[in-house]
Amino acid sequence: MLKVGLVGCGGISGAHIPAWVKMEGAEVVAICDLRQEMIDKYDKYNIPGKYLDFDEMLEKEELDILDICLPTYLHADYSIKAMEKGINVICEKPISLKREDVERVYACAEKNNVKFMVAQVLRFWPEFEKLKEFYDNGRFGRLLSGRMQRLGNIPGWSWDGWMRDEKRSGLVPFDLHIHDLDFIVYAFGTPKKHTCLRTKRPDQDYMTVSYEYDDFFITTEASWYAACHPFKASFRFQFEKAVVVFDGDMVVYDTEGNVMKLTGEEGESGVINLPKSNAYKNEIIYFADCVKNNLPVEKVKAEELATVLDIIGTI
Repeated sequence: MLKVGLVGCGGISGAHIPAWVKMEGAEVVAICDLRQEMIDKYDKYNIPGKYLDFDEMLEKEELDILDICLPTYLHADYSIKAMEKGINVICEKPISLKREDVERVYACAEKNNVKFMVAQVLRFWPEFEKLKEFYDNGRFGRLLSGRMQRLGNIPGWSWDGWMRDEKRSGLVPFDLHIHDLDFIVYAFGTPKKHTCLRTKRPDQDYMTVSYEYDDFFITTEASWYAACHPFKASFRFQFEKAVVVFDGDMVVYDTEGNVMKLTGEEGESGVINLPKSNAYKNEIIYFADCVKNNLPVEKVKAEELATVLDIIGTI
């Protein structure tokens, strides 16, 4: 039984803790947050260890895995603290605001013979995985163009306002756009060139970035609008023989006039029957399996994370 601890009981923990609780072969034995009320909201799971101090949790608990759901600027240091005690770490994205932390964190993992993974969730999202599969296998011919959107309003709910603080969150490039850029690098490799346009103000942050490859390009949008715009994440990719669209469901429109809906409910029959599933659960199951079976964490590579931070550093 894997003993799991989690630090940071804010927003994203609401996706991580239920996934751990439901997993066979794992037990959440401890959670930690500065705010007692955030810990208390998970009382229904009967987690035995509850801590207001991270160092105390590391001292008192024997953990196999630590799940880090803290603000961005704390990711690298807290990962290293845990790994130096021989604990495997899965950490929310991004790994850091600083490119040099990639080598620092992975060197610590190697030195202490533990596993480390950044939870870049789009790599585990079924629709995104299927898009990469279409690109890799050439089912619809060559890729010609792509469009990715990740739009929402500026967050006002974060602890201590950290998300609005550029020094702690990196704003839209690091908190929102990094999802799509990470997938782009993972699925298509390093772009040859990129061009960014950005509207950055104290009350909102919007950017559009175009990534160019030898024979296709991908344009992206990401926003924290001041207006109460609902969150929306979507993509549209143009291949020689089809347009592949994800906007809640995934649909393929091919050049022969066929319309194929790929997303369905669990167990529903269909052309491809891509089930609606929880990508946060998928990434957690993947990492737990790597730890349990002593497998390399190949899905998220250090060099790809470094490439992403190199690109963001020029935006």
